[in-house]
Amino acid sequence: MMEQKVVLITGGSRGIGAATARRFAAGGCKVVINYHRSQAQAEALAAEIGGWAVQADVADPVQVGRMVDNVLDKYCQLDILICNAGIAQQKLFGDLTDDDWRRMFAVNVDGVFHAVRAGRIVTVSSMWGQVGGSCEVAYSAAKAAVIGLTRALAKELGPSGITVNCVSPGVISTEMNAHLDREALAALAEETPLGAIGTPEDVAEAIWYLSSDAARFVTGQVLAPNGGLVI
Repeated sequence: MMEQKVVLITGGSRGIGAATARRFAAGGCKVVINYHRSQAQAEALAAEIGGWAVQADVADPVQVGRMVDNVLDKYCQLDILICNAGIAQQKLFGDLTDDDWRRMFAVNVDGVFHAVRAGRIVTVSSMWGQVGGSCEVAYSAAKAAVIGLTRALAKELGPSGITVNCVSPGVISTEMNAHLDREALAALAEETPLGAIGTPEDVAEAIWYLSSDAARFVTGQVLAPNGGLVI
């Protein structure tokens, strides 16, 4: 469906990013896996799928610009951008420091701003960006900003034929949720109408759809693979 298209996945070495990289490789794409610190994981994944691993901190516009230039030098094209890189933090609002706040937005929001350079753009938010989460004020605010950025950018880039959409996952079995114990995960699964915790592959399929020609008339939308937890 998307043979020979080049996709750049920020934060592509683990979790949702890695599942997305495998999905796009299986779909015939040339996959560029961005990582910040997880070099061994990124390079192992690149070897597995025949992709290419590139290092850059998405919070740094200079590093992102260099990364995009390297992709264009290597492939002479960049068709799909998946803005997946993100960080999370659980803290009471009163315990948040200025550095906590700035880093949360630098990675989750500025990282999207720095990277937008492709023909189909998919950002990754969170259900907390839609409804807010207790003890996750900075994370919820940053992910809500990603949704706002997505919708506004879709309006601006639509006349150029560029689609911009957002995937907003619910509770997914990734390292980001590794702090949750078995009882907490069981409670969340019970609270979810579909009665289960999502997988990275569930999110990867949503990203694949929004990046495909099947979604050519879809833009400015938030697709939420969350099992019905947030409706």
